[in-house]
Amino acid sequence: MRHNKKVNHLGRTSEHRKALLSNMASSLIEKKRIKTTVAKAKALRKYVEPLITKAKSDTTHSRRVVFSYLQNKNAVSILFREIAEKIADRPGGYTRILKTGNRLGDNAEMCIIELVDYNEAMLAAKEEAAKPKKRRSRRSSSAKKEDDAPVATKAKAKKEVKVVEDVKPIEETEEKVEEIAGMATEIPETPETVSEEEKEKE
Repeated sequence: MRHNKKVNHLGRTSEHRKALLSNMASSLIEKKRIKTTVAKAKALRKYVEPLITKAKSDTTHSRRVVFSYLQNKNAVSILFREIAEKIADRPGGYTRILKTGNRLGDNAEMCIIELVDYNEAMLAAKEEAAKPKKRRSRRSSSAKKEDDAPVATKAKAKKEVKVVEDVKPIEETEEKVEEIAGMATEIPETPETVSEEEKEKE
């Protein structure tokens, strides 16, 4: 039984396994994302994350320690110059494993392992989710009515102005009334009305 044996030997000897993880760690640091099997990715995560933490303190000693694992000057310089600045505020969890299905030949479970701070799509999605949602104002209904009141009075004033424009001046109406009254007094008496008055006298 394999009790307390947490190291995955990956079916390789110790030297072969160390060389494999060293090369994979260098590739991950240089390319920021690599495609591999899930078993290798989990082993690589345990191998590379302590090295990234070591890169936070840029000293000669830490550079020599990291170089003893990676054996790649270019990867070490990228790790200490670029990556260390980006992950300065992150307290661990520098890598992410994304499963991509099984391989056709041997049906091995495949995945992509990447550095978290270099996936721009996921970072943009997090920023959008972190933005505060717009809330409705908490002002009372009376305050809203007060704000709306001037708008209502303006609308009424406009209507009143229109009504006043339609009404004609008072002088013109008085002249028309006088004309109508004059016309009423000028009506001639018809013979029928005269005959009726004479009949009454008789």
